[in-house]
Amino acid sequence: VQLQASGGGLVQARGSLRLSCAASGRSFDTYTVAWFRQPPGKERVFAAAIFWSGGSTSYADSVQGRFTISRDNAEKTVYLQMNSLKPEDTAVYYCAARNYAAAGRYPSQYNYWGQGTQVTVSS
Repeated sequence: VQLQASGGGLVQARGSLRLSCAASGRSFDTYTVAWFRQPPGKERVFAAAIFWSGGSTSYADSVQGRFTISRDNAEKTVYLQMNSLKPEDTAVYYCAARNYAAAGRYPSQYNYWGQGTQVTVSS
């Protein structure tokens, strides 16, 4: 399983960005894919997750209502649409995957990781 994250950048507060996580290597029908983020000097924390087959989603309280996770089966890509961005959303964003039909909220629960993509939100 290989994951490739992209789409980060610099955006002003209240702006939007869409991150992409392109997956390759096998069928993902039994996988959960998640986005984690790591602010400068802080630990990596859960942001959102989606079960590939059924499409059920889970969000951290801090992003609920502002971020939307989705997937495109044909493209094997998971997206994170981020709206109403705040300076505190500034972080390196990572996508991760695990072969389990539930949204784990800890990095240790995920076996596969993409490289990070930097998101910077200016005030």
